[in-house]
Amino acid sequence: MAVLDTPVPTSETVTANASTRIDLELIAGLVTPGSRVLDVGCGDGSLLSLLERRRRVDGRGVELSQAGVNECVGRGLSVIQGDADRDLVYYPDDAFDFVILSQTIQATRNPKTVLTELLRIGERAIVSFPNFGHWSIRLSLGLYGRMPVTRNLTHSWYDTPNIHFCTIRDFVALADEIGATVAVAMAIDATGQKMGMKMPWAFWNLFGQQAVFVLRR
Repeated sequence: MAVLDTPVPTSETVTANASTRIDLELIAGLVTPGSRVLDVGCGDGSLLSLLERRRRVDGRGVELSQAGVNECVGRGLSVIQGDADRDLVYYPDDAFDFVILSQTIQATRNPKTVLTELLRIGERAIVSFPNFGHWSIRLSLGLYGRMPVTRNLTHSWYDTPNIHFCTIRDFVALADEIGATVAVAMAIDATGQKMGMKMPWAFWNLFGQQAVFVLRR
Protein backbone atom coordinates (compact mmCIF):
# COMPACT_ATOMS: atom_id res chain seq x y z
CA MET A 1 0.00 0.00 0.00
CA ALA A 2 1.12 3.51 -0.77
CA VAL A 3 1.16 5.80 2.24
CA LEU A 4 1.65 9.31 0.95
CA ASP A 5 2.01 11.27 4.19
CA THR A 6 0.92 14.38 2.27
CA PRO A 7 -1.90 16.31 3.89
CA VAL A 8 -5.04 17.42 2.12
CA PRO A 9 -4.60 21.13 1.27
CA THR A 10 -5.58 23.32 4.18
CA SER A 11 -5.00 26.95 4.97
CA GLU A 12 -4.59 26.67 8.70
CA THR A 13 -3.38 24.48 11.51
CA VAL A 14 -6.16 23.31 13.79
CA THR A 15 -5.53 23.14 17.51
CA ALA A 16 -7.79 21.08 19.73
CA ASN A 17 -9.66 22.72 22.57
CA ALA A 18 -11.32 21.37 25.65
CA SER A 19 -14.86 21.55 24.26
CA THR A 20 -14.32 19.57 21.04
CA ARG A 21 -13.25 15.95 20.50
CA ILE A 22 -9.65 15.81 19.31
CA ASP A 23 -10.49 13.67 16.27
CA LEU A 24 -13.09 16.21 15.15
CA GLU A 25 -10.54 19.01 15.37
CA LEU A 26 -8.07 16.98 13.33
CA ILE A 27 -10.71 16.12 10.73
CA ALA A 28 -11.67 19.77 10.41
CA GLY A 29 -8.05 20.58 9.61
CA LEU A 30 -8.04 18.02 6.80
CA VAL A 31 -11.10 19.37 4.97
CA THR A 32 -10.51 21.93 2.23
CA PRO A 33 -12.47 25.18 2.77
CA GLY A 34 -15.59 25.46 0.64
CA SER A 35 -15.69 21.76 -0.26
CA ARG A 36 -18.72 19.47 -0.55
CA VAL A 37 -18.90 17.23 2.53
CA LEU A 38 -21.07 14.30 3.58
CA ASP A 39 -20.84 13.30 7.26
CA VAL A 40 -22.06 9.72 7.66
CA GLY A 41 -23.22 8.89 11.19
CA CYS A 42 -23.08 12.56 12.09
CA GLY A 43 -24.62 12.12 15.56
CA ASP A 44 -25.64 15.44 17.09
CA GLY A 45 -24.01 17.42 14.27
CA SER A 46 -20.96 18.59 16.20
CA LEU A 47 -18.56 17.95 13.31
CA LEU A 48 -20.85 19.35 10.61
CA SER A 49 -21.40 22.47 12.67
CA LEU A 50 -17.65 22.85 13.17
CA LEU A 51 -16.98 22.39 9.45
CA GLU A 52 -19.65 24.87 8.37
CA ARG A 53 -18.44 27.45 10.87
CA ARG A 54 -14.72 27.05 10.38
CA ARG A 55 -14.30 25.70 6.85
CA ARG A 56 -17.43 27.13 5.19
CA VAL A 57 -18.24 23.77 3.62
CA ASP A 58 -21.38 22.75 1.75
CA GLY A 59 -22.28 20.12 4.33
CA ARG A 60 -24.78 17.27 4.41
CA GLY A 61 -25.31 14.58 7.02
CA VAL A 62 -26.76 11.10 7.46
CA GLU A 63 -27.70 9.88 10.93
CA LEU A 64 -29.41 6.67 12.03
CA SER A 65 -31.06 7.92 15.22
CA GLN A 66 -34.09 10.18 15.06
CA ALA A 67 -32.90 11.99 18.16
CA GLY A 68 -29.62 12.82 16.41
CA VAL A 69 -31.43 14.02 13.30
CA ASN A 70 -33.68 16.23 15.41
CA GLU A 71 -30.69 17.78 17.18
CA CYS A 72 -28.93 18.42 13.86
CA VAL A 73 -32.00 20.04 12.33
CA GLY A 74 -32.33 22.15 15.46
CA ARG A 75 -28.81 23.42 14.73
CA GLY A 76 -29.87 24.38 11.22
CA LEU A 77 -27.93 21.53 9.57
CA SER A 78 -28.98 19.63 6.44
CA VAL A 79 -29.27 16.09 7.82
CA ILE A 80 -31.49 13.13 6.89
CA GLN A 81 -32.18 9.89 8.69
CA GLY A 82 -30.38 6.97 7.09
CA ASP A 83 -28.36 3.81 7.63
CA ALA A 84 -24.73 3.71 6.45
CA ASP A 85 -25.04 0.00 5.70
CA ARG A 86 -28.05 0.38 3.41
CA ASP A 87 -28.45 3.94 2.15
CA LEU A 88 -25.08 4.98 0.73
CA VAL A 89 -25.86 3.09 -2.49
CA TYR A 90 -28.39 5.81 -3.38
CA TYR A 91 -25.72 8.51 -3.67
CA PRO A 92 -24.17 9.05 -7.13
CA ASP A 93 -20.48 8.59 -7.87
CA ASP A 94 -18.22 11.52 -6.95
CA ALA A 95 -21.06 13.45 -5.34
CA PHE A 96 -18.79 14.92 -2.62
CA ASP A 97 -15.23 16.10 -2.17
CA PHE A 98 -15.04 14.49 1.29
CA VAL A 99 -17.11 11.76 2.89
CA ILE A 100 -16.51 11.43 6.63
CA LEU A 101 -17.09 8.47 8.93
CA SER A 102 -16.14 9.57 12.44
CA GLN A 103 -16.10 6.97 15.24
CA THR A 104 -18.74 4.99 13.34
CA ILE A 105 -17.09 2.28 11.24
CA GLN A 106 -16.96 -0.12 14.21
CA ALA A 107 -20.75 0.18 14.56
CA THR A 108 -21.52 -0.76 10.94
CA ARG A 109 -22.55 -4.27 9.97
CA ASN A 110 -20.29 -4.44 6.90
CA PRO A 111 -17.32 -2.08 7.26
CA LYS A 112 -15.72 -3.23 3.99
CA THR A 113 -18.82 -2.38 1.95
CA VAL A 114 -19.31 0.94 3.76
CA LEU A 115 -15.70 1.96 3.17
CA THR A 116 -15.96 1.02 -0.51
CA GLU A 117 -19.10 3.15 -0.83
CA LEU A 118 -17.40 6.13 0.83
CA LEU A 119 -14.66 6.02 -1.78
CA ARG A 120 -17.18 5.73 -4.59
CA ILE A 121 -19.24 8.77 -3.64
CA GLY A 122 -16.38 10.95 -2.37
CA GLU A 123 -13.06 12.01 -3.82
CA ARG A 124 -11.58 11.33 -0.39
CA ALA A 125 -12.83 9.45 2.64
CA ILE A 126 -11.91 10.53 6.17
CA VAL A 127 -12.32 7.82 8.80
CA SER A 128 -11.62 8.01 12.54
CA PHE A 129 -11.98 5.12 14.96
CA PRO A 130 -10.88 3.86 18.40
CA ASN A 131 -7.87 1.55 18.25
CA PHE A 132 -8.63 -1.81 19.82
CA GLY A 133 -4.92 -2.70 19.70
CA HIS A 134 -3.93 -0.11 22.34
CA TRP A 135 -1.75 -1.52 25.10
CA SER A 136 -4.32 -0.77 27.84
CA ILE A 137 -6.93 -2.88 26.06
CA ARG A 138 -4.47 -5.72 25.60
CA LEU A 139 -3.55 -5.47 29.29
CA SER A 140 -7.18 -5.56 30.40
CA LEU A 141 -7.89 -8.63 28.32
CA GLY A 142 -4.63 -10.32 29.28
CA LEU A 143 -4.72 -9.69 33.05
CA TYR A 144 -8.43 -9.66 33.83
CA GLY A 145 -9.93 -11.60 30.94
CA ARG A 146 -12.70 -9.01 30.52
CA MET A 147 -13.74 -6.72 27.69
CA PRO A 148 -12.35 -3.28 28.57
CA VAL A 149 -14.24 -0.06 29.19
CA THR A 150 -12.10 2.99 28.40
CA ARG A 151 -12.48 6.70 27.66
CA ASN A 152 -12.84 5.89 23.96
CA LEU A 153 -14.77 2.61 24.41
CA THR A 154 -17.27 3.67 27.01
CA HIS A 155 -19.88 0.89 26.78
CA SER A 156 -19.89 -2.49 28.46
CA TRP A 157 -19.81 -5.51 26.16
CA TYR A 158 -23.54 -6.17 26.56
CA ASP A 159 -24.83 -2.70 25.61
CA THR A 160 -22.22 -1.45 23.14
CA PRO A 161 -23.27 -0.28 19.66
CA ASN A 162 -19.83 -1.36 18.44
CA ILE A 163 -19.94 -4.70 16.63
CA HIS A 164 -16.70 -4.72 14.62
CA PHE A 165 -13.74 -3.62 16.71
CA CYS A 166 -10.53 -3.13 14.76
CA THR A 167 -6.93 -2.12 15.31
CA ILE A 168 -4.92 0.38 13.30
CA ARG A 169 -3.19 -2.47 11.51
CA ASP A 170 -6.55 -4.09 10.75
CA PHE A 171 -7.75 -0.86 9.14
CA VAL A 172 -4.59 -0.51 7.06
CA ALA A 173 -5.05 -4.08 5.84
CA LEU A 174 -8.69 -3.38 4.93
CA ALA A 175 -7.73 -0.25 2.99
CA ASP A 176 -5.15 -2.28 1.11
CA GLU A 177 -7.70 -5.01 0.37
CA ILE A 178 -10.13 -2.59 -1.29
CA GLY A 179 -7.34 -0.89 -3.25
CA ALA A 180 -7.42 2.42 -1.39
CA THR A 181 -4.40 4.70 -0.98
CA VAL A 182 -3.68 6.20 2.43
CA ALA A 183 -3.19 9.92 1.74
CA VAL A 184 -2.91 10.92 5.41
CA ALA A 185 -2.65 8.84 8.59
CA MET A 186 -2.57 10.07 12.18
CA ALA A 187 -2.61 8.31 15.52
CA ILE A 188 -3.65 10.03 18.76
CA ASP A 189 -2.10 8.99 22.06
CA ALA A 190 -3.59 8.96 25.55
CA THR A 191 -2.77 12.65 26.10
CA GLY A 192 -4.68 13.68 22.96
CA GLN A 193 -1.51 14.45 21.00
CA LYS A 194 -0.66 13.31 17.49
CA MET A 195 2.03 10.65 17.46
CA GLY A 196 5.17 10.93 15.34
CA MET A 197 4.44 10.60 11.63
CA LYS A 198 7.43 8.34 10.97
CA MET A 199 6.58 5.78 13.62
CA PRO A 200 5.98 2.24 12.29
CA TRP A 201 2.43 0.87 12.20
CA ALA A 202 3.28 -1.53 15.06
CA PHE A 203 4.14 1.42 17.35
CA TRP A 204 0.94 3.29 16.45
CA ASN A 205 -1.01 0.08 16.97
CA LEU A 206 0.35 -0.29 20.50
CA PHE A 207 0.24 3.31 21.73
CA GLY A 208 -2.41 5.04 19.63
CA GLN A 209 -5.80 5.30 21.33
CA GLN A 210 -7.49 6.67 18.21
CA ALA A 211 -6.64 7.00 14.54
CA VAL A 212 -7.64 9.33 11.71
CA PHE A 213 -7.11 8.25 8.09
CA VAL A 214 -7.69 10.01 4.79
CA LEU A 215 -8.16 7.54 1.93
CA ARG A 216 -8.46 8.05 -1.79
CA ARG A 217 -9.06 5.75 -4.72
